[in-house]
Amino acid sequence: MRDNEYLIHYKPFKALFIFAFPMMLGNLFQQFYTMTDSVIVGRFVGENALAAVGASYSLTSVFISVAIGGGVGASVLISRAFGARRYSDMKLGINTSLLSFLVLSILLAVFGYGLSEWIMIALNTPENILSDATLYLRIYFLGLPFLFMYNILSSVFNSLGKSRIPLYLLIFSSLLNVVLDLLMVAVIPWGIAGAAWATLISQALSAFISFFVLLRTIDGMEGRAGKLFDFTVLKSMVRVAIPSILQQSTVSIGMMLVQSVVNSFGSQVLAGYSAGMRIENIATVPMSAIGNAMSSYTAQNLGAEKEERVVKGYYISYSMVLFFGIILCLVLELFSSNLIALFLGAEGTAEAYATGIGYLQFMGWFFSLIGFKMATDGLLRGSGDVVVFTIANLVNLSFRVIFSFVLAPVFGVAVVWYVVPVGWLLNWAVSFFFGYRREIWKRS
Repeated sequence: MRDNEYLIHYKPFKALFIFAFPMMLGNLFQQFYTMTDSVIVGRFVGENALAAVGASYSLTSVFISVAIGGGVGASVLISRAFGARRYSDMKLGINTSLLSFLVLSILLAVFGYGLSEWIMIALNTPENILSDATLYLRIYFLGLPFLFMYNILSSVFNSLGKSRIPLYLLIFSSLLNVVLDLLMVAVIPWGIAGAAWATLISQALSAFISFFVLLRTIDGMEGRAGKLFDFTVLKSMVRVAIPSILQQSTVSIGMMLVQSVVNSFGSQVLAGYSAGMRIENIATVPMSAIGNAMSSYTAQNLGAEKEERVVKGYYISYSMVLFFGIILCLVLELFSSNLIALFLGAEGTAEAYATGIGYLQFMGWFFSLIGFKMATDGLLRGSGDVVVFTIANLVNLSFRVIFSFVLAPVFGVAVVWYVVPVGWLLNWAVSFFFGYRREIWKRS
């Protein structure tokens, strides 16, 4: 057995844990990026600045999800080629994915930069924070190509079984981001712009280092790609990537569409909601890592014609989800006020605190649901069975958006998070009963 083939040969729990754990740590550090911006901005600039960062966060999360989903789509093809030891095909897949997403990210950056203010107005951003929110978003778009390249490169490393490399780079870039945030916000000070530039610089360095490490990693493998781009490979990649992007971005798109509902309640509610969302994103990290681990695990084992291992790994992933779900529930119920205080400090308003604490104490009970959803979607995605989980995620998204828009103006902002676990449950039910149980994935 080769060092990078443990997903095929190790016992399912050991294989999933070895693969997912570094990814969990890496994703935690990636969330640390945005959380650092919010904590430092909230503490050193003020509650309105925190609300301004939060106003654009729903949109930035969509682009992060596009990058991650695109990377997952690319990694399915790369994992299968790697599992079958077709290294020339693997290298061609890497070349095609990097070039394609680089072009896409540049186009999105140009488009987003020019429409930043219009987007913030369309999201009903409160007037008192509109200019700051627009400034933060414009700087964010300048760094979008680096964000895409880093996430695609991380997915490539994961598909090769080298999930520790992205972890090490994330630790480096996250610590750098903290230092730059403190320098550009608390010391200079540049306020919201300083936080945005700190993130851009950290992401750019991570992307460049990742690229050169990848070149060294694949240089010693047999075979040559032959060319930089192949349209047939891109077509196969897009077939998996598009539904993967939808799956990854469902929560983020839902956040963006209901952001205007939250914004209509004012900057104080938005500040508390933004703080709660930062904590929620950290809470979903282990669930996302388990789902992505199931994707690569499924792809490699199907490539090696070991379907029975996929079934065993799937049910083991449920036990991992329950373990993390119980821990998250306890932490959020006991320490929600302390967590919100990290962002708002002593000067936070009562309304902002009540919003953030209420959000966390309710959501803490339901994170296992999103874990079951992500594990099931990961299996379907890894097999290439893209239709069912695409429909499932659209059901989730539609339910959340419709009920938030209709009920929140009548019953209050809490409706925005009351509908979230119901959407997760619907998503899981469609994926499980119409996808996994029908076993179409075995023939995909």
